[in-house]
Amino acid sequence: VVDFDKELRKLVSDLTDTMLQSAGAGLAAPQIGVGARVFTWHVDGEVGHLVNPSLDLSSEVQDGPEGCLSIPGLSIDCERALNVVAHGFTMHGEPVLVEGSDLLARALQHETDHLDGILFVDRLDREARKKAMRIIRESEWFGDSAPTIKVSPHPTNGFGI
Repeated sequence: VVDFDKELRKLVSDLTDTMLQSAGAGLAAPQIGVGARVFTWHVDGEVGHLVNPSLDLSSEVQDGPEGCLSIPGLSIDCERALNVVAHGFTMHGEPVLVEGSDLLARALQHETDHLDGILFVDRLDREARKKAMRIIRESEWFGDSAPTIKVSPHPTNGFGI
């Protein structure tokens, strides 16, 4: 994201509303078909967002259940860093630093992965991934048509859609 404008503020608002209506812990722009490095989170009563995030991960790890609004009905243990320091910007272009542990650390990592084209099932060990893929194939929504992808109104400089 290079333009911190009205369009970006509208995107953050849409992401936040959609996330809260879906009872999610986070939502990234690519999940609603927008190729921009933006996500929102809602963890322990705190709602926030990050634009153009970069993460510093602790070497200490946590292993716990993880799910995704993009994969309804799936929750499976996934290893993540226990603590995260996230650097990024607000929707107004102001630098921000977010420190999180436990669930917030998990959400920050999960949503940043979406911005990089990674789903949490890509991070599972072989056996857990096989189990997850079986659950996905057996889901009622498996085989439904893919959502329509929208082109970002912001210059992507060759990154994203």
